[in-house]
Amino acid sequence: MPLLRFDLIEGRDEQSLKKLLDTAHNAMVEAFNVPERDRYQIVHQHPANELIIQDTGLGFNRTNNMVIISIVSKARTKEQKEKLYSLLAERLEAECGISPEDLMISITENGEADWSFGLGEAQFLTGKL
Repeated sequence: MPLLRFDLIEGRDEQSLKKLLDTAHNAMVEAFNVPERDRYQIVHQHPANELIIQDTGLGFNRTNNMVIISIVSKARTKEQKEKLYSLLAERLEAECGISPEDLMISITENGEADWSFGLGEAQFLTGKL
């Protein structure tokens, strides 16, 4: 049920995108304990001049390999979020060659009434999920 949006600078090939999405999903399954088929991912690719992501004074050296992951999810614990941040940084570097300095993650929380997976129903409220 977490919805992940990936903002990237355009130019990645299909295989690289698949690896990025698969790696992120595996980290989500482990950190948030979501079912394997609970996968909702959207990729937005931008020209380099349309993504300005600095470092809030932390001294990061951002590159054109930058990945911003925006997550909408029901409430998660601080520990789950920290585990996700760590897993994403480690695995995206190891499996996709994305430096942890090129990774930015933001989580927005919402509730059960804020989701409809189709049919005009709020499946968390109806008990279907």
